[in-house]
Amino acid sequence: MPGGRLESLRLCKPMGLSSSVTLLLLGSGLGGPAHCISSEFGAWIASFEADDDLRALASARRAAADPLNRITIQGWDRASPQFRARSANHVLALEALRGTPPVPLIESLAGALLPNGQVVLTELVSEEVPSDKDREFAAWCRLENRLPELPRSQDVTQALQRLKFDVRVVEDMSDRHITQTLGGWRDAVRAMAAGPRPAPHTAGAFVTEAELWLLRIRLMRRLGVRLMRWHAIGAA
Repeated sequence: MPGGRLESLRLCKPMGLSSSVTLLLLGSGLGGPAHCISSEFGAWIASFEADDDLRALASARRAAADPLNRITIQGWDRASPQFRARSANHVLALEALRGTPPVPLIESLAGALLPNGQVVLTELVSEEVPSDKDREFAAWCRLENRLPELPRSQDVTQALQRLKFDVRVVEDMSDRHITQTLGGWRDAVRAMAAGPRPAPHTAGAFVTEAELWLLRIRLMRRLGVRLMRWHAIGAA
């Protein structure tokens, strides 16, 4: 993810994680955030990833990166999110909605939390629904495996408040996200230039992925898509 280890730690630092805490991590990708959070704070991580391919790769990497077996990796269904009741102290959700309505997911996360549990949630939002005739937007949704119905910022805030969460922070992370994304790709290009020439299929995959992230940035600038962060505390 843009910002890598430092951004993952920044997002969860306010929760006060420790070896006595279980974190439900939603949208765990290849497992990088789970590994760095667990190694830094000693927390137990129940990670969930909806994408089968990413989940398989994360599982393959876990054995070497998690010698203390503090991390579990499971699948979940965005259309029908279900998590074990009262199973986690806190929740970190990384762009988990991907166009699905926020209410069912937040309700399920609320049910998974222990009393006074904290939720940190990041999500792309748009106050105006982009036209389905916008070819760039349609291509981006397809490539990112997300539905085109991006939530509004207030939809997420109101869903948290209806479930009696005390919403402490609503932050627009867009500028930092763009800077981190461009910086990450700049560092990657420099590393490739300094090393051996990559195989053609590797170079092709690299270019495809870079184009996807640049498309995200272009839509953020052109359509006003924003990356937001919410930090909320549940009821006692």
